[in-house]
Amino acid sequence: MSAPFRDEEFESAWRELDEPQLEGGWQLFTEAMGVTIYRRYDEETGLYEYKVLGVLTSCAPARCADVYMDLEYRKGWDKYAKELYEKDFSGRSAIYWEVKYPFPLSNRDYVYVRERRDLEVDGRKIWVILARSSPETPWDEKKGVVRVTDYRQSVAMESNGACGTKVSMNYFDNPGGLIPSWLVNWAAQTGVPAFLTDMQKACDAYGDYQLRK
Repeated sequence: MSAPFRDEEFESAWRELDEPQLEGGWQLFTEAMGVTIYRRYDEETGLYEYKVLGVLTSCAPARCADVYMDLEYRKGWDKYAKELYEKDFSGRSAIYWEVKYPFPLSNRDYVYVRERRDLEVDGRKIWVILARSSPETPWDEKKGVVRVTDYRQSVAMESNGACGTKVSMNYFDNPGGLIPSWLVNWAAQTGVPAFLTDMQKACDAYGDYQLRK
């Protein structure tokens, strides 16, 4: 199993809220729907990793973190999540996530571990969620679905000083296979802002969802 996340990884994630680290090849990629996206070329894989900065205007950070962690709820609002659930392996849990891809591409699936910490830093409340692929977890692969074995994400959230949440996210995955460049660009330029918009709506409806449970 993957080793637990280190304290330094959580600190690195929340510091991006104060001053995004844009040295070392990061370039502005796009600004859309109140979201700014940077990307950096990874020579080893020939792919890009992304840094996303934005604000969810009407959702408090504690609720944002709860919505982000709630796998069962996400299956109801994330139209790209075909399967999503958690399972225990020898006392440690891992998550299985199958993502719908447009025809004729094969769906991708992920097996990953994650950790959330609710931090207090100099009087500030900050929520950090880290995730990364766990290829050593013995989860059977499915025929016709491509397993993603190189995935990592960090999300940091805090109040924007009003009723919303300031969000910083770093993201990389290697989907394997031959993915058209138009789809990669669409996912970054349109898919990420759209996901945050959907998450905003999910936050707004979360109270009603909890009452119905």
